[in-house]
Amino acid sequence: MESYCIHCRLKSYFGREIKKNTCGKRTLFLIKNIVVKVYFGMDMKTCEFNPFGTNLSRDDALKSLKLATMNSDDGELFFEQRQTETITFDDRRVRSANFDTSEGMGLRSVYGEITGYAHSTELSHSSLLKMIPTVQHASRGEVSNFADSPSRQNKKLYDPLEPISELPFSEKVKLLQEIDDFSRNLDPRIKQVTATISASTQKILILRPDGASFSDIRPMVRFNISLLVEKNGRRENGYTGIGGRDKLLRFLKPETWKSLASEALRIAKVNLEARPAPAGVMDLVLGPGWPGILLHEAIGHGLEADFNRKKTSAFSELMGKRIAATGVTVFDDGTIPNRRGSITIDDEGTPSQKTKLIDDGKLVGYMHDRQNSRLMGLKSTGNGRRQSYAHAPMPRMTNTYMQAGNEDPKNLVQNLKNGLYAVGFGGGQVDITNGKFVFSCTEAYRVRDGKIAEAVKGATLIGDGASALKKIEGIGNDLSLDPGIGNCGKAGQWVPVGVGQPSLYISGLTVGGVSN
Repeated sequence: MESYCIHCRLKSYFGREIKKNTCGKRTLFLIKNIVVKVYFGMDMKTCEFNPFGTNLSRDDALKSLKLATMNSDDGELFFEQRQTETITFDDRRVRSANFDTSEGMGLRSVYGEITGYAHSTELSHSSLLKMIPTVQHASRGEVSNFADSPSRQNKKLYDPLEPISELPFSEKVKLLQEIDDFSRNLDPRIKQVTATISASTQKILILRPDGASFSDIRPMVRFNISLLVEKNGRRENGYTGIGGRDKLLRFLKPETWKSLASEALRIAKVNLEARPAPAGVMDLVLGPGWPGILLHEAIGHGLEADFNRKKTSAFSELMGKRIAATGVTVFDDGTIPNRRGSITIDDEGTPSQKTKLIDDGKLVGYMHDRQNSRLMGLKSTGNGRRQSYAHAPMPRMTNTYMQAGNEDPKNLVQNLKNGLYAVGFGGGQVDITNGKFVFSCTEAYRVRDGKIAEAVKGATLIGDGASALKKIEGIGNDLSLDPGIGNCGKAGQWVPVGVGQPSLYISGLTVGGVSN
């Protein structure tokens, strides 16, 4: 695999020699009225990330870590280097192009429920020494039984790729122009096309007080397209995308982006004809794949260990009890190759795993990081995740999905006498303490006497996770995962995730709309 440093890549982008800043400050370039933001740091190549050098030796880092975590239960020194490029083509031109590199380290000490955390953008011994006093506040000065380092495994879920390198900047812009031209030729009613190519590589290294270290190189790519169509003065959008931890070119094949453009147009045309959604309590059939976001929000967060340890989740103290209908089995699986939510190891060094959360309707597991699993007398499930070196890890989902059932999806719809068939979801929110949720549908249809009728818009689903799961009356055999574009927010941190489910028949769910 060919490697490029940042300096070389930018030189190839802009066709001239540039001055590399060694101070880590931002530099701006104006190329054809496009502002390109560049953050210079350590040269980033496709080799393993090694944060140790002249300014910080491994020995000094380890000695500082041992001092910071003295009389603590757990802790680590987390190093990260991240490179990201995002290009957005809008209104027949490049609207924005961003290329940045960042790096830093985060020092953590854990004692019981207390966490001391400090971070720095400067990888130096002097910076690390300044972080120690803050982190030491987590210790109570008592000798503690320090946690063992995570176990190791050799399984890799994705290749250590640098997807930004696969296409020159100019070729990406040319491709976006081609996508724009193709999309506009699909339908004369298209008024605007917005397409985005995003690629990144995150490199991490975790140093433990016993000298053990764990590393990972995580590629990520994403392609999105949105079309705005107009008919008789009415304008509607259609949006879709694809992504994952794989080669960028895999997602930029002509047959792939042409299919996505056509799908975005289909959704926009459906929205053009959509009527106001009905309101009231009714039965629903949820489509497979992306509607799993309802599962993610309605119960996923409620099954993260920190909420249950603190007894603030609606599912606290329900282990072994029925919380869903018979046949409902739910997993959080961070081991699916190349998926957006997958991680070879979590951000504490624990190998990811497939964790069963609900088995045939009964609660059987939570998602754990090291701190909460230790406090609950259990083992980490590899769900300790963080947004970056500037954040402490916490229990987070990876790829959360419901196992397929035996029903033919067509039969689920045919059994629906009067209700909604929802196949697309947008944003939503949930109250962890009681499981109550509100979600908006981006694509839904009325169903009458088992037949799909007109499209509706403005529908919102209202309920609580525990009740909704118990109202599932049919589970399809068509499990699918989302296309790889999901992000999850919690406590101010965002991480990439995946969702999935088969088609579901749910009875008696409240639908918010604009007509009765």
